[in-house]
Amino acid sequence: MTRRDEIECWLTDMDGVLVHENQALPGASDLIQQWRDQSTPFLVLTNNSIFTPRDLAARLRTSGLDVPEESIWTSALATADFLKSQMPGGSAYVIGEAGLTTALHEAGFIMTDTNPDYVVVGETRSYSFDAITKAIRLIGKGARFISTNPDATGPSAEGPLPATGAVTAMITKATGRDPYVVGKPNPMMFRSAMNRIGAHSENTAMIGDRMDTDVVAGIEAGLHTILVLTGISDPAEIERYPFRPDEVLTGVHELVAREPIETEF
Repeated sequence: MTRRDEIECWLTDMDGVLVHENQALPGASDLIQQWRDQSTPFLVLTNNSIFTPRDLAARLRTSGLDVPEESIWTSALATADFLKSQMPGGSAYVIGEAGLTTALHEAGFIMTDTNPDYVVVGETRSYSFDAITKAIRLIGKGARFISTNPDATGPSAEGPLPATGAVTAMITKATGRDPYVVGKPNPMMFRSAMNRIGAHSENTAMIGDRMDTDVVAGIEAGLHTILVLTGISDPAEIERYPFRPDEVLTGVHELVAREPIETEF
């Protein structure tokens, strides 16, 4: 088992770990600054595919966290990375927002509704019946079915919203086809993130607030797993699962070094 002092690279979830309702959680700003001061490779991960890294960096800044956009890895980027490795220069019919379409464009994909190689479904706040109908028909004609993430609902101030998993369930029911899901809990997302920063599983940790995505995917990817209790999980939640994280912390403030680390020159 990897000890925490052997960790050289860090992956961390965003909501429930670093921020909660657009407010930085205790210790989050200090931890990000610590990693940056020590030139520690890190990525902030999110299953949300709506926003580009630039959008998310701006959102985090308003929360009091200074995270460069190149240090943010979304399920949209992971999906684009995966599709580029599968079919460079391919085509896709996309249901999603700028985070997903931008990532696919930058990966060299063509957006089309005429005989696409893939139908890709991501998070959006404007699902249309026509778009879902088109996706169903294209999959029926042979397009491969991809989803950025499996989350059935997302949070809002008024309560839960239907999310990617709810929409792909409709398409699955109509086509009999299940999507290949790239985002968490698929460890593929962590592997692509590690490739992005040149990390290796033996010395990389994953910090998350969910047992069913962050921790299980971290375990399957061979990472040191840390569950924080500032998000969705509490001690009772941990007991529901047959696996355990390597560490359980009250929050990321416990990862901030108490003493300044002296660097020898």
